Amino acid sequence: MSTPPQRAGRRGRPGYDLESLLAVAVGLFNERGYDGTSMEDLARALGITKSAIYHHVPGKEELLRLAVNRGLDGLFAEAARIETVDGRAIDRLEHLVRASVLVLVEQLPFVTLLLRVRGNTEVERAALARRREFDQIVADLVSKAAADGDLRPDVDPATSARLLFGMVNSLVEWYRPDGDVGADALADALTAVAFDGLRPRRN
Repeated sequence: MSTPPQRAGRRGRPGYDLESLLAVAVGLFNERGYDGTSMEDLARALGITKSAIYHHVPGKEELLRLAVNRGLDGLFAEAARIETVDGRAIDRLEHLVRASVLVLVEQLPFVTLLLRVRGNTEVERAALARRREFDQIVADLVSKAAADGDLRPDVDPATSARLLFGMVNSLVEWYRPDGDVGADALADALTAVAFDGLRPRRN
């Protein structure tokens, strides 16, 4: 007697895998807001039924979780690499800022959504907690660089940390990947402006 064929893993409708579903969801969340986007809106944008979406995810909140973690995972991956960067704390800080710009450009819709969450759901609160964890990594680097004498003494380290990533985060409001400035040039420009201003003036 022949062995019954094993059932294959669940597959989405052709052309609507989880990645394409997530891309459309993030676009709608950024355009309308998470709270202002319904599963019906998402199904309409995709041209499929809600049940086809539920084939991939249990609900809208799971799409939000996947989306914000996409941006956060990229940032934390870069933070994990800074210990391998030669030099002083300011060199590692500059490396992290530059790498964060590249993550933002590569994952622009996801980082845009991440920066807009306000803590209204459990997923959003978890994302904000991870953002605070990343901010603390930056603040620690800034404090070490200040203690090394590599940052201007007339600027408070906590203020410097906020200003640095305020510059990075502001990119989501105006940067367009199809514009004249590429990711590397953008990262070079931002780090040049930021760190030339933060380093102590030499007589």
